[in-house]
Amino acid sequence: MMEVIGVKYNNEIYDMQTAKERGIEGEEIFFDNSPESLSIIRHSCAHLMAQAIKDIYKDAQFFVGPVVQEGFYYDFRVKEKIGEEDLVKIEKRMKEIAKKGAEIQKYFMPKQEVIQKFKNDDLKQAVISRIPDENLSIYKQGEFEDLCRGPHLPNISFLRAFKLTKIAGAYLGGSEDSEMLTRIYGIAFADKESLSTYLHQLEEAKKRDHRKVGAEMQLFTFDEAVGAGLPIWLPAGARLRRRLESLMTEAHVRRAYEPVRGPEILRSDLWRTSGHYQNYGENMYFTHIDELEYGIKPMNCVGHIKVYMHNIHSYRDLPLRFYEYGVVHRHEKSGVLHGLLRVREFTQDDAHIFCQPSQIRDEVIDIIAFVDKIMSSFGFEYELELSTRPEKSIGEDEIWEKATQALKDALERRNLKYSIDEGGGAFYGPKIDIKITDAIGRKWQCGTIQVDMNLPERFDLSYIDEDNNQKRPVMLHRAILGSFERFIAILTEHFGGEFPLFIAPTQVIIIPISDKQYDYALNIQKELREVGAYAEINHKNETLNKRIRNAEKERVPLILILGEKEVQEFSVAVRDRRLKSQYEINKDEFINLIKEKMSEVSF
Repeated sequence: MMEVIGVKYNNEIYDMQTAKERGIEGEEIFFDNSPESLSIIRHSCAHLMAQAIKDIYKDAQFFVGPVVQEGFYYDFRVKEKIGEEDLVKIEKRMKEIAKKGAEIQKYFMPKQEVIQKFKNDDLKQAVISRIPDENLSIYKQGEFEDLCRGPHLPNISFLRAFKLTKIAGAYLGGSEDSEMLTRIYGIAFADKESLSTYLHQLEEAKKRDHRKVGAEMQLFTFDEAVGAGLPIWLPAGARLRRRLESLMTEAHVRRAYEPVRGPEILRSDLWRTSGHYQNYGENMYFTHIDELEYGIKPMNCVGHIKVYMHNIHSYRDLPLRFYEYGVVHRHEKSGVLHGLLRVREFTQDDAHIFCQPSQIRDEVIDIIAFVDKIMSSFGFEYELELSTRPEKSIGEDEIWEKATQALKDALERRNLKYSIDEGGGAFYGPKIDIKITDAIGRKWQCGTIQVDMNLPERFDLSYIDEDNNQKRPVMLHRAILGSFERFIAILTEHFGGEFPLFIAPTQVIIIPISDKQYDYALNIQKELREVGAYAEINHKNETLNKRIRNAEKERVPLILILGEKEVQEFSVAVRDRRLKSQYEINKDEFINLIKEKMSEVSF
């Protein structure tokens, strides 16, 4: 029988000791791989890791060790230099400690006593200063103890399936002006089979890493001379991106969206009106022109508001749907930059819909159908998450309640399952986040749908209703891909660079065996480009086998080999990388086949 390790009550998770002491009765949490259980397991494993580190490095001092999406970590200070090779030693000690089966106990101390208890530990003093409570909780296992809110397992013997994954540096408290601490990440599960599956996924992820694959396929690059977080698109990557933009443009036109474009730099007065200056200013870049302050846009919404304000609108005009592939800039810290997934300049597939309150539900339903069409085209499964009002926000409670209810109505109208992220909304309104699952089971945050009744109020937007009265429109913020940079990174890892033919940066590589077939190759290349497929000719002074191997390394879906026979018979010898087959086909039939394949997918 599976053991109970915690209790969930009012969306809070408590370990068994706390639940018993407080008389809390709620939903039982079992020792399994449920999200609630994994949170307890990983929190406990973080302390096990810290105990092992303390055993090996006697002078170690600890800052914080939270549970995060990728498992858990602990930030600490140690005099010795620790590298990747030391993780095996720490992990071995963790296993030895876990086998002893010490109980994990929780006790409380007044804040002043805790300050005295850790008077010689400046890192612990930094932690204490961040806790507003006057009575602090401490978890103890064997000789190790640390400040912690918990929850934890009842005994460390539960911890049998864990792995330390990487070591990194981390600024104290996340501030670049502070001391650099050592951070070790780990992962833990309820059983060894789940751990093994995860580690296999991790190895597969390394092979698919978009930075590695992107370099091999020459899709994009970064250059320190240009600046961190500023991607440079190479021809192959630009073709991939252009194809994605083209498919999205066709889809927008079919759905009655109008293209617009706002400036990339706007006066700061506008950002103050929108609330970005006060609520998002630390993520923006500012400059001065003619003694006036300007902000480089981190979002496209203000520009689209100005498009709306250009004309007077009737209720008959609504909904108005504006879209833009808008370049935005955000002040990301250097430590969080990660290939195309986290950059300082990126392009959003952004849209804003101005509508009547009564139109919200149908518009959101249509957006979700749009999402479904795109994600199914790439073989993605997806989940929906409704995020509610955060602490740092603008607007009246009544407006937030109406906006949140409108999103719930749209989801429930389509009988769609969704989870709720309390406090995870944007500062100006609630939202639905779209989370996709890739080929190896990883989840990614992509698109978002946000209901905004605050910015129309702040910019005094209006439309004329049936009775010739001025009414306030609702503004829907909508991005499906999230950004082209991030989505292409996810696509690259999802397919491991083996892109489907319709989106591949190069559909065909043509290899003439000798110069005699070069004119025929040029003719085929021209015909392929006329039907929307990109074809390259490889006629380098290399052996045929080497040219074929190079084409395969580029992960091009189709390779055409042209010899005397193919020229005489107006045919092509095809190597299909996806189907792992070879065949001969008439040249015109091949062109028509590619034309069909390039047009069979539309969003």
